[in-house]
Amino acid sequence: MSPTSPASPARSASPASPEGPQNRTPTRRLTTAQALVAFLARQYTERDGHRQRLISATWGIFGHGNVAGIGQALVEAGHGGNGAAHRMPYLQGRNEQAMVHAAVGYARQSGRLSAQAVTTSIGPGATNLVTGAALATINRLPVLLLPGDTFATRPADPVLQQLEVPYAGDVSVNDCLRPVSRHFDRITRPEALIPAALQAMRVLADPAETGAVTLALPQDVQAEAYDWPEEFFAERDWHIRRPAPDVYELETAVRAIRSARRPLIVAGGGVRHSAAEETLAAFTAATRIPVASTQAGKGALRHDHPADVGGIGHTGTATADELARTADLVIGIGTRFSDFTTASGTLFSNPAVRFLHLNITAFDAHKLAALPLVADARAGLEALTTALAGRGHRVDPAYETEYTGAKAAWEERVEASFATPDPSARPTQTQVLGLLDTLVTEEDILINAAGSLPGDLHKLWRTRSRDQYHVEYGYSCMGYEIPAAIGVLLAAGTGQRTRPVWALVGDGTYLMNPTEIVTAVQENLPLKLLILQNHGYASIGGLSASVGAERFGTAYRHRDPDGGFTGPPLPVDLAANAASLGLRVLRATTVDDLRKALSEARDAEGPTCVYVETETPDTVSGPPPAQAWWDVPVAETASRPAAVKAREEYDRQVAARRRHL
Repeated sequence: MSPTSPASPARSASPASPEGPQNRTPTRRLTTAQALVAFLARQYTERDGHRQRLISATWGIFGHGNVAGIGQALVEAGHGGNGAAHRMPYLQGRNEQAMVHAAVGYARQSGRLSAQAVTTSIGPGATNLVTGAALATINRLPVLLLPGDTFATRPADPVLQQLEVPYAGDVSVNDCLRPVSRHFDRITRPEALIPAALQAMRVLADPAETGAVTLALPQDVQAEAYDWPEEFFAERDWHIRRPAPDVYELETAVRAIRSARRPLIVAGGGVRHSAAEETLAAFTAATRIPVASTQAGKGALRHDHPADVGGIGHTGTATADELARTADLVIGIGTRFSDFTTASGTLFSNPAVRFLHLNITAFDAHKLAALPLVADARAGLEALTTALAGRGHRVDPAYETEYTGAKAAWEERVEASFATPDPSARPTQTQVLGLLDTLVTEEDILINAAGSLPGDLHKLWRTRSRDQYHVEYGYSCMGYEIPAAIGVLLAAGTGQRTRPVWALVGDGTYLMNPTEIVTAVQENLPLKLLILQNHGYASIGGLSASVGAERFGTAYRHRDPDGGFTGPPLPVDLAANAASLGLRVLRATTVDDLRKALSEARDAEGPTCVYVETETPDTVSGPPPAQAWWDVPVAETASRPAAVKAREEYDRQVAARRRHL
């Protein structure tokens, strides 16, 4: 499904050098925008002998800040052209934030080895990038942002959409991208592009530093011509390194593992990013240490692997969380240890617990006062496996029997949640997942990001392949799912065969960002959109009830006479809306209807939507409930009984918080 290869821009004759033709450095006269596009089309990454384009395509919405620069350069690059190796494909977006989400989905599916660029105009187009940039940087996923900027030469001041800052003439709205970018530069002269572009590629390709990279491009500089050295346009390979662990840190880690009686691995997104799944499986086969997973790490082991004990933390399984409470050594692999993973500092409660962190960044490896093992996840696991193998290390068989038995018991709870005893009834949310579970194979990819679905998926979903589970929970950004699914489709498709890609959204998420449905229709991408209508923000509604806010402002309903929102559901027809944007829509009202609709959607060759109104259970996402706490501060003083009771429970829970020092 990837766009075809880009065409090389036309060369122009270089002017003669005063030193004479024999000493002349070959140059090419191009605008700054043309030079940037030509440069990007010649950048590659290489890891383990595999080579691919670093920037595979450019998303764009054009306005006065980029149409005459980057827009014209994409035309020069032959985006509709002849299939030559250096063509720069163009993808048309509908919302700037959504374009970044699509590029992030593409990068994640590509293993961070290939990324996409996003170009916007100045003003709202640029500021709309901020949410997507934050998501990319928090999740350590590469995306190149190319927002237009105000005039560097200031011929008219202010220009349309310019932010005027009385105390700083060099500030523009693009500066709001600085804190959410791993690298930021403003190209105020054509020749400044050369070092800036090289730095941008370095950061994008660096597994320890990657995230959003922003090159702000003043619109006059984009269109300015310059004699560029031909060397700038030579193909470059950016090697993705696999740093091995330090000998001292490795020996310290081996001693810690050998002395542990109840070790537990917490697998994070770094396992996937380094393609370390098979290495992790080999490590667990040798040691029998159980593996719990974060949202980003789920799929590090298949759900039916004996050592896989499921998700960990607030949205985790009872099996993983009980193991975490009694673990004496927690081995983090490629995880940031966010508050959902640690249950806000209350989960790892064994007084003797220690931490060992294998991470490619020292920043993460030192969290929770851990023993650091700074290395690539695969290289580090290989070194640990070799070091431990020579000493015959394996956990006590009784410990293995304990966690495999607990896993089997949890599986019974999953089956109970998925069960659909009445095929004529309206399904619950967990029953929807159960029906999908019976249908998918290891080819399918599920995408989700926010609401109550991430909790249900983390606890219940049976992941069948390393890349099936695609839940963005670093930023938990509503509206990520549909554009990200497009990015995944562009990365995962091979020739005429496309893997089934499902975007799972609630009604709240759908209303946030449905615009890229039009892009899926335009590109005829076989997106499978599953809309679960539950008339409001179900997840936050449940959280609101638990913290004494009484579900205020979380339902999509008419106002009642008292000014609240407890009236009838709003007459919003999301299925009709999706159809109006070009999707084929399959409506389901019962369990039996839904089973048939999901099967039909999976086989569909074009973009298809399945719409179902779910039965809302007493709790947010139905059984089983959360297995660990999450800290959301409750009002310390209140007059309403719900808040007073919630504060009492909060004080009880927070007393268990622990600083791991």
